[in-house]
Amino acid sequence: MSESTPESELRTRLGKIGRPTRLQREKNQPDRLVQTKPNEADTSARRGRAVTVKGRLHGQLLDDLDRRGLLSADSDQLQGEVDAFVAEIAASEQLPLNEAERSRLSADLLEETLGLGPLASLMADPSVTDILVNGPHHVFVERYGNLELTSVEFRDADHLTRIIQRIASRVGRRIDESVPMVDARLPDGSRVNATLPPVTLDGPTLSIRRFGKRRLRRDELHRLGMFNDSMAEFFSVVVRSRLNILVSGGTGSGKSTFLGAICESIPESERIVTIEDAAELVLDQLHVVRMETRPANVEGTGTIAARDLVVNALRMRPDRIIVGEVRAGECLDMLQAMNTGHDGSLTTAHANSPRDAISRLSTMVLMSGMELPSSAIREQIVSAIDLIIHVRRFEDGIRRVESVDELVGLEGNTPQLQQIFRFDVTGRKGKRLQGKHVATGTVPRLVDKLRARSIDVPTSWFEKETGPGR
Repeated sequence: MSESTPESELRTRLGKIGRPTRLQREKNQPDRLVQTKPNEADTSARRGRAVTVKGRLHGQLLDDLDRRGLLSADSDQLQGEVDAFVAEIAASEQLPLNEAERSRLSADLLEETLGLGPLASLMADPSVTDILVNGPHHVFVERYGNLELTSVEFRDADHLTRIIQRIASRVGRRIDESVPMVDARLPDGSRVNATLPPVTLDGPTLSIRRFGKRRLRRDELHRLGMFNDSMAEFFSVVVRSRLNILVSGGTGSGKSTFLGAICESIPESERIVTIEDAAELVLDQLHVVRMETRPANVEGTGTIAARDLVVNALRMRPDRIIVGEVRAGECLDMLQAMNTGHDGSLTTAHANSPRDAISRLSTMVLMSGMELPSSAIREQIVSAIDLIIHVRRFEDGIRRVESVDELVGLEGNTPQLQQIFRFDVTGRKGKRLQGKHVATGTVPRLVDKLRARSIDVPTSWFEKETGPGR
């Protein structure tokens, strides 16, 4: 078998794969085409050499663009620069590339320079909801609720760091050893968190939470088993009737998706102001004002916190205020808004249970800097919030409403919860849990409040089920 050359390796891979992902040229080596199929060892060695040379070419390109101040140029200008670079390299190193091969190589290098490099294919996969990079050689994704290791790799830690810094710079943020963490939103709405040493001891990490181009609607969540028929009707009524609702749950439990789905029931006639750290909610209504927090710039100034936006929203004549997630002192302003004429407001909070959610709200109120006794804080919470809907990602990866609880008052200094619906696990079939949503048999006190407004609420929704779950 004839000895393969970097050029022949490139030509062979271009023919098989459709785009040049490997390129190597050693001077004074004759040009040859590989005519025989390489064995597995040859292929592995070729890939290793190609990855090294690909990094060299990309490094040369970045140095050239940086030297001429073109790294922040627009995509059209960068395309021209990359095309010229490939033509120059092909000529200087006598690479036997035809026009189609040069075009493919330019596209690949442009993606490395402008885009997300090795992550581009994962970002294009609609089934991927999370991308978790634990270093250059360990890239995980979540698909359909399950985590899996992918074959995607970065060349080394420096390559991953460059991708992270590119993401940060494109959204006006900075990340380096002096500022080793960044939290940002990509133009497509995906949420990005990245860290560098010394914060992460084993090297750079990257987490991307993706949000589908098409949001899941309430009927779809119903069909997927997130809640049953009676619950779907109940959620629609309580949202239309302007009850104040807290959606609680852990990370990745589906809080934002569920919140967006139940917001479909808000009447078109109402003015809605949404406040989020990263704009995720997409509402159907016409009269919506979307607001987003802003982190500090590289000088450490210019922060716009959620609390600032909640206070400002109160001056915008909203019918409803929706806070994507309460995390800190804005919780106090949100509760005060709910208690002072802005009924029908909704928010989410990280919590492991409804009772834990109440404790977290109390803690967040204290973060506002207001010195309030715990009894006053809990009175505010009980007075403001009507329902706590807790969602959870179960062991089988399926996201479901785990419970719906009504806040009914205080007993001493302890908020009292009355459970209306819950999900009962009955067994397991393969990897999937078996179970059903059931009513507890308790008619919530809020039914009287709704009937006083001439809103019909069938008590059959709350009857304890004895047959199969719907």
